[in-house]
Amino acid sequence: MPNFVRIAAVSELAPGDRLVVEIDGRWIALFNIDGEFHAIADICTHDDGPLAEGELYDHVIECPRHGATFDVRTGEVLSFPAITPIPSYEVKIEGDDVLVALE
Repeated sequence: MPNFVRIAAVSELAPGDRLVVEIDGRWIALFNIDGEFHAIADICTHDDGPLAEGELYDHVIECPRHGATFDVRTGEVLSFPAITPIPSYEVKIEGDDVLVALE
């Protein structure tokens, strides 16, 4: 059973916003995409760079270093040079709290 941890308040992120937090030594990027919240590891699998600093287009984040793209909903790789997906985390909302499932 996943351990859900509060990562933010719903009211902190307007649609299109993002937030990066550290939880237990892990950097997690939280995105509000049209009112739906998605969480991924904030690390590009191509070169370990900070992924959330990149441009966000709809549900696609582009790594600011070399341009690899990922789906923030699933962590799926969408373009090279990355070939490995990034971890994604289950998100649930309880009241104004955004909770992320950690293993």
